[in-house]
Amino acid sequence: MGEGPLWWPVRQLIDAYRSGSLSPVEVCDQAQERIALVNPLLNAMVLTTWELARVQALAAETAYRNGTAGPLAGVPVSIKDAFHMEGHVTTLGSLAHTDDVMPHDSGAVRRLRRAGAVFVGKTNVPEFCQSATTDNLLGPDTANPFDPRRTSGGSSGGAASSVAAGMCTLGLGSDGGGSIRIPASFCGLVGFKPTYGTVHDEGGFRAFSPFISAGPLARCVPDARRMHAVLADGHGAREASGDVELRRVAWCAAPEGRPIDAGVGAVAAAAMEVLASCGHDVHPVEIDLGGWEEIFGPLVLADEGERRGHLLGGPHELTWYCRRSLEAAERLDPAAVSAARTALAAYRERIDRWFGDYDVIATPATATTAFELGCRPAAIAGEPVSKLWGAFPFAVPFNVSGHPAVVLPAGFVDGLPAAIQLVGRHGSDDELLAVAEQLEGALDVRPFASSALRSLALHTGSDSF
Repeated sequence: MGEGPLWWPVRQLIDAYRSGSLSPVEVCDQAQERIALVNPLLNAMVLTTWELARVQALAAETAYRNGTAGPLAGVPVSIKDAFHMEGHVTTLGSLAHTDDVMPHDSGAVRRLRRAGAVFVGKTNVPEFCQSATTDNLLGPDTANPFDPRRTSGGSSGGAASSVAAGMCTLGLGSDGGGSIRIPASFCGLVGFKPTYGTVHDEGGFRAFSPFISAGPLARCVPDARRMHAVLADGHGAREASGDVELRRVAWCAAPEGRPIDAGVGAVAAAAMEVLASCGHDVHPVEIDLGGWEEIFGPLVLADEGERRGHLLGGPHELTWYCRRSLEAAERLDPAAVSAARTALAAYRERIDRWFGDYDVIATPATATTAFELGCRPAAIAGEPVSKLWGAFPFAVPFNVSGHPAVVLPAGFVDGLPAAIQLVGRHGSDDELLAVAEQLEGALDVRPFASSALRSLALHTGSDSF
């Protein structure tokens, strides 16, 4: 069971392009074959863009010959269907937008295009990205490459599934409430949410407006770093130097006392031991992250009601969760919205104070591994939990606070990936990624290729994976 160029890290792929030992067109063709093989099982891609991809691959081939190749030239990238691509439909996971052809790229897509990326297709999202699992009325749920009976997470679940299954090298996602980090955790990937306000998507879809950022889904931290540098337009994003300054790390094993699966907790705790063995000063702490739900809920609902409230009376069927959100937005007390806006600044200041004593906050990425499609857990570790946030309560606080956060694989529980989350000071994206890269190397957890392929072969009876 070999691992071809679609599984290579970006640097190796680009080195092969530069040497002439591999062509971007060859890799584009391999991606097309791979998507045709596995996407019917996973429903990660909602649209393939082969005509565009081949044009981009040919352009990258020429750019390598004449020395003008951009930082992602020839690299296969999937685009979450919440970003606009000129000349292609953006469905937003909704029946209301199945025919909406975009006249322009949004900002994040424009930067990737300028960097020479090859766009292999658009990836599935929940309706208006309003769920942490990727299900809508356009087709089947997006499944997890490690076990297609399970969820890939959301809302960037299609992006995560596409990368984890080897359909592309990188995935463009967005994270307004854990929407990159949750699927990264479930699918054994690196997912990075930059500091709020540092990566923009000009002219794009708007939701989760006070909290959201575009960001990468990748198989390793260096790949995420490279894509982030493109999305950040080169500002404040640079290659790792190799030397990592030792940091004081606040390790919070169960934020807010939330229940966590024993296996997931053990994997995260073991990762902290590895981080400490790298020389970092790791301190077990209790961090008060409470209050984020009272801020996040009203502000997200107010945003949805303002932008999409008209759909309640429209001709298109809505998912149950979208309809429920819009109905809740109609009932929303303006005083609750005003209070949430006031509390937002105070919450960010409160979390900031922790960074007076610590350089990094570490938590488990999620409270469980990927669960079966349509079956959010009602209890974890024997304790009842909210079906809304119970499985993944550790990501959203840092959307509310605006701090950069990265998730990376830390091990397995019953054959499924489990992950650790590292959070840094505002604007410390590079330093945070440097610590994550060091931890990644020390952990040496590589779930990306053989495990996913083996699972797909198991569930399809195929030996072609």
